[in-house]
Amino acid sequence: MRVVLSVVVAVLPLAAAFSVPKIASTPSRPSFVFALNAELNGGLNGEAKKKVMVLGGDGFCGWPTSLYLSDQGHDIVVVDNLSRRKIDLDLGCDSLTPISSMEERIQAWKEVSGKEMKFVNLDVAKDYDLLVQLIKDEKPDSIVHFAEQRAAPYSMKDSKGKRYTVDNNVSGSNNLCCAVIDSDVDAHIVHLGTMGVYGYGTSGGEIPEGYIDVVLPGGRESNILHPAYPGSVYHATKCLDAILWQFYQKNDQLRITDLHQGIVWGTNTPQTILDE
Repeated sequence: MRVVLSVVVAVLPLAAAFSVPKIASTPSRPSFVFALNAELNGGLNGEAKKKVMVLGGDGFCGWPTSLYLSDQGHDIVVVDNLSRRKIDLDLGCDSLTPISSMEERIQAWKEVSGKEMKFVNLDVAKDYDLLVQLIKDEKPDSIVHFAEQRAAPYSMKDSKGKRYTVDNNVSGSNNLCCAVIDSDVDAHIVHLGTMGVYGYGTSGGEIPEGYIDVVLPGGRESNILHPAYPGSVYHATKCLDAILWQFYQKNDQLRITDLHQGIVWGTNTPQTILDE
């Protein structure tokens, strides 16, 4: 089975917190969750309850996704080292919307939905043994991977930001693949990439789904990943991720879906807006 590469537009909320200001808007839904639905339910109309581990579940993408999947009836384990909060403190800035603690978020979701989610504070890029044990203990059907430094400007701010972005993002993705192998759990990895791996306005045409057929010098036919053209260290780590996914699928037959999405900003999802 080959790595599934999908180019989609993900509708994600601007709000990073569960409790958000009352802004007039139409609640939006992360469209990439359809890929998860197809895997978890055997199709959009399935009813099977599965266990999903959401790495980076405290983030502006991970939290709404965790709520959505929990709302669909799946058993959710949120994993995060809360690094995004620490980066805000280091930069001396605050989120545009208030961000409650994970404990408050989990409790608020339980109050409005009646559903429980588990939270584990763990650094995917550093706590390898703990990650392996967690996967062994939880035995997730799918692992959604958001656990990466997500800001292109931060990745270009200085050498510290560049080094941290590469160390965290690439090591985290590699650790995840190794942990799935070492845990001997057949979990489907779903990774949130970015359309920025192709550059902005430089692809020269329509970007196809997945791999592309090419003719190499000498008339040799081949099937390759679409050429990458990153514009920041952050985007470069997503390119490196794609190579890792391809390798681990080929070498260890891991099941991986790499979503290269664009962002359409909103302010709420049907789940986040429940707690105003």
